[in-house]
Amino acid sequence: MVISRDVHAGDGRTLRAYDSEGGGPVVFWHHGTPHTGALLAPQLAAAQERGLRMVTYARPGYGGSTPAPGRDVASAAADAAAVADAFGVERFAVMGASGGSPHALACAALLPGRVTAAAAFAGLAPYKDESFFAGMADDRALRAALEGREARLRYAEHAEFDPAVFTDADWETLKGPWGVLGEDAGRAAESGPGGQVDDDLAYVSPWGFDPASIAVPVLIVHGDQDRMVPAGHAARLMTLVPAATRWPRPDDGHVSVMAAYGAALDWLLDA
Repeated sequence: MVISRDVHAGDGRTLRAYDSEGGGPVVFWHHGTPHTGALLAPQLAAAQERGLRMVTYARPGYGGSTPAPGRDVASAAADAAAVADAFGVERFAVMGASGGSPHALACAALLPGRVTAAAAFAGLAPYKDESFFAGMADDRALRAALEGREARLRYAEHAEFDPAVFTDADWETLKGPWGVLGEDAGRAAESGPGGQVDDDLAYVSPWGFDPASIAVPVLIVHGDQDRMVPAGHAARLMTLVPAATRWPRPDDGHVSVMAAYGAALDWLLDA
């Protein structure tokens, strides 16, 4: 059973948070862009098989959480700590996918006494220069974010999903249990662009922490065929995070890489 509650973030904001409960080790999930923040069936099933407890929350602007325009990636650490405190959790591993990966890494860097290990699926590296966009099938939203909040909001007025960002393997994966990812993204988009706009601005701005400061074990899982966040981002993260291990996935794209989700939970347990 998953419980949901609104957690006070300490600055007048509230965060919509979720807890699968139980007495096992805790994995704190960071959702992608855009998503509602709710825990999804394949995540819960894999956690239950391993006796794990899953905790998560909707980032500001998503799924009932108060918007926080101007937030950076680092702000996820304080928000995650507030959620963990509310659920009585002291130590936990972190995992994120796509846009959730930088936020999971922020927790690993900034909560060293609490985070035990981190896993990042299909995640972005920090923005540095034009190489950030190399290989992206659709970079329009992130390029608009580079121009500022107003430009990104204007882009959101007419933005449409480009199906070319997904590979055949991605589309096949979305026909199975992980199809709930697409459904949840659709629900998040229906609530307006605010959360996604603030995510994109955070990705192309200074993250607010140094990935090199991460001292806990980090797993980087990335599909070599990813067209949304190309594998060059994983290669760069490997140069930035000294404790990182990379699992290459030569045939996977942005969504099909989630086939490694259960194995990554096992890795977090053993790290």
